[in-house]
Amino acid sequence: MRVDRIQKQLIDTFFPLHIEVIDESHSHNVPEGSESHFKIIVVSERFTDKPLIKRHREVNAALKDELDNGMHALALHTLTPEEWFAKDGKSPESPPCLGGSANKE
Repeated sequence: MRVDRIQKQLIDTFFPLHIEVIDESHSHNVPEGSESHFKIIVVSERFTDKPLIKRHREVNAALKDELDNGMHALALHTLTPEEWFAKDGKSPESPPCLGGSANKE
């Protein structure tokens, strides 16, 4: 299962204090059973003193094989432990899917 592979890769790379990998494919305009849209929350000391763009690039690099093989979208929440605790261990809800190219007029 893709969620398990993603989680293992992120654990091996970032040694997170907290991690969530949520398959949100069912909320998007994709064929049933697709594993293509994910919300990822990673809380790691490794993000300390790094700007958000660098954190996201590191996650993208860790998941390169998945991104090259059918993963379409990531909603990334990359936090230090201090940031996570300041947010009371909560991340924002993902916005509803607007249908992508299928929604163009």
